[in-house]
Amino acid sequence: MDRDRFEALVDEALDAIPDELASLVHNLVVLVEDEPPEHEPADLLGLYDGVALTHRDSFSPMILPDRVFVFRNPLLDMCSSEEELVREVGITVVHEIAHHFGISDARLHDLGYA
Repeated sequence: MDRDRFEALVDEALDAIPDELASLVHNLVVLVEDEPPEHEPADLLGLYDGVALTHRDSFSPMILPDRVFVFRNPLLDMCSSEEELVREVGITVVHEIAHHFGISDARLHDLGYA
């Protein structure tokens, strides 16, 4: 799958997030990268880089946007069909945005997003 189509899948996953939840996301950018950083596992699907909303207060300094990375090649490697890829991209996007809200990996696992 080419990069443009993959990025469209990420956009569709973002659009699928309920408006009530999406309206609470602030100062966050979602980026597609081909591979995870060298210091991360090669099969990492996504990564949240930022300070969770649960760890901020009104005295927190203005900071650069938090970032969610979606890693294209590991997702393509793990999926055998476009249908599976659509599902996994959706799970990855929700998983990483959940970290923006301070939701742990353990809780995401309990909810079926790990």
